[in-house]
Amino acid sequence: MFSLIFMFVAAALIVVALLLLMYGYKKSFIAQRLIEEAQAKLESVKRDIETEKKEALIKLKDELYKKRTEFDLEIKKERAELERFQAKLNSKYEAIENKDQRLEDLRKELQQKERTVSRTADIQRANEQKLKSLYEELILKLESISGMSKDEARQALFDSLENEVRLSNEKYVQKVEEEARHFAKEKAVNIIVTAMQRYTADQVSPASSGVIHLPSDEMKGRIIGKEGRNIKSLELATGMEFVIGETPEIITISGFNPIRREVARRSLEKLISDGRINPTKIEETVHQTEKEIEEIIQEYGKNAVLQFNLQGIKPEIISLLGKLHFRTSFSQNVLVHSVEVGLFARMIAEELGLPHPELALRGGLLHDIGKAVSAEVEGPHAIIGADIAKRCGEDPIIVNAIAAHHEEVPAISIYSLIVMIADTISASRPGARRETLSTYIKRLEKLEEICQGFEGVKKAYALQAGREVRIIVEEEILDDEKAMILAREVAHKIEKEMSFPGQIKVNVIREKRAIEYAK
Repeated sequence: MFSLIFMFVAAALIVVALLLLMYGYKKSFIAQRLIEEAQAKLESVKRDIETEKKEALIKLKDELYKKRTEFDLEIKKERAELERFQAKLNSKYEAIENKDQRLEDLRKELQQKERTVSRTADIQRANEQKLKSLYEELILKLESISGMSKDEARQALFDSLENEVRLSNEKYVQKVEEEARHFAKEKAVNIIVTAMQRYTADQVSPASSGVIHLPSDEMKGRIIGKEGRNIKSLELATGMEFVIGETPEIITISGFNPIRREVARRSLEKLISDGRINPTKIEETVHQTEKEIEEIIQEYGKNAVLQFNLQGIKPEIISLLGKLHFRTSFSQNVLVHSVEVGLFARMIAEELGLPHPELALRGGLLHDIGKAVSAEVEGPHAIIGADIAKRCGEDPIIVNAIAAHHEEVPAISIYSLIVMIADTISASRPGARRETLSTYIKRLEKLEEICQGFEGVKKAYALQAGREVRIIVEEEILDDEKAMILAREVAHKIEKEMSFPGQIKVNVIREKRAIEYAK
C-alpha cells in the first residue's frame, strides 16, 4: 500500500514536469530536476515493492508450510485412531470367533448328552415295565394268599393305624390336660396366696357414719330453730334429710349422695361447735364446707395417683378417685378397695411375668370410678367407668379391664381377668366387708324367691354376688313379648321389696329345644 502511494506521487511529479516544459524553456532545468527525482523515487518504490513482494511470498510459503505441517499431524492422528479402532475391531472379531467355537463345542457336547440320556431313558422304561409286571404278579400272589383284594387290605391297614393313633392321641391329650390343669391350679393358688401374703393392710376398712352426737339434748331445739327454719335451711343447703328421733343427743343424716352427706355432717359439726345457728350462718358454713370437701377430694385423688407414681391421669379421673373416698360398698371404703385391687393386680401380673404389670395396676385402681357418678348416671358402674376412661384417653386394655370386671362385657386381655381376680380378693379379704355369709345367702335366696313367684318361671339363678339374676321360663307358656314384660315386672318387684347397692340385671331366657335319639 505504501509503495502504491509513492508511485502515485512520482507519476504526479512527472506530470508536473511535463507541464512545466510546456510553459517554457526557462523552467526546463527545474523540470529536469523534478523528473529525475520522480524517476529516482519511482525506482525506490519499485525496489520497495519488490522487497514487499518477496517478504509476502516468504510469509505465504511459511504459512503454507505450517498448514501442511498441521495437516500432516492431523492425518497422522486420524491414521493412528483408525489403526486403534481397527485393532479393537479385530480383537472383537477374534472374541466372537472364539465364542462361536465354544458354542459349537457346547452344542456337540449337548447332542452327545442328549443321546446318552435317551439311551438311559429307554433302559429305565424297560426296567420300569419289568418292575410293574413283577409288582402285579406279587399283588396277585398276596391277594391269593390273604384272601383280600388290594383295596380291602389297604383299608384294613388304614383302619388299624387310625384306631391305634386315635387311642394313643386321646391318652396323650388326656395326660397333658391333667398335667396342665394340675400345674395351672397349683400355680394359680401360689400366685394368689403370694399376692395376699405380700399385701399388708388393716383388717377392717374405715367407714364413715351419718350419725351426729350432740353435746346436749337442748341442741336439738337450736338446730330445729323457730318454726323449723334452721333445719329447713340445712336440708335445703345440703340436700340431705336430718332425722331427729327420740334418741337423746343424736341426729341422723339420711341421703343417697355420700359426698353431700359428708358435707352435711361436717357443716352440722361446725355449727354445733360455733354455737351460732341461723339460716345465714348455715349457708356460709355449707358453702365453706363444700370448698373444703372439694379440696379433700382432690387431695385424696392425687395421693392415690402419687402412691403408684402413675403418669398421664386426667384431672377428671383424679377427682373421681377422690370422690370414691366418701363412697362405701357393703361398708367397704371404695377408694381403699380400689387401691387394694390395683396392688393385688400388679402383684399377680408380676408373679405371672407379664411385660406390663403397670397396666394391671392402672386398671385395678380405676376399675370402680363409675361408682363416683353412679347416682347421677344410669347404668352399671363398670360400663359407666369404662366410658369415662375411654373419654379421658386411657388405653383400650384398661378400658376393657374396667368394663369387664363384673363380666358385663367379654375380657379381651389377661389384664382384664387379673383385675377381676384382684377385685374378688379385695372384697373377700377378712374384715373388708361387714355383710356376713348368712346375710349374703339370704339376699340371694330372696332374689331367687321373688323370681320364682311369677307364672311361667321354670328356674331362677342369682349370679355375680347378686348383681344379676337369670330366669329360665317355660317356652310353651310365655312368648317373647310376655318374656319382656316378665323382666320388667321382676325388676319392679325387686326394687320394691329389696335394698341393694348399685343395680341388679334381670336376664330372662326363653328357648325351644328339639331333642331326639337315634337308636
